[in-house]
Amino acid sequence: MPKDNQEKQVTIIVNGREKTVGKGDLSMDEIVRLAFDNPPTGEFVCFTITYRRGQGNKPEGSLEAGGSVKVKKGMIFNVTATDKS
Repeated sequence: MPKDNQEKQVTIIVNGREKTVGKGDLSMDEIVRLAFDNPPTGEFVCFTITYRRGQGNKPEGSLEAGGSVKVKKGMIFNVTATDKS
């Protein structure tokens, strides 16, 4: 990989597995796809995403539906699926 491409990639941890992603923001949907090969689906399925080791003023927190977060190297995400039924 050319050096300039490597600088635009970061390694994060999603549900205990290393993932390489582009620098910038990741949406909740993108993080769910990184967490599950086949994400659970259905009208009552919802996802909870928490993170730590994040950017400066918000190093940890959770993502709401439709939200996004700026990623940085070594950031850790935990994604769980729940059924609201």
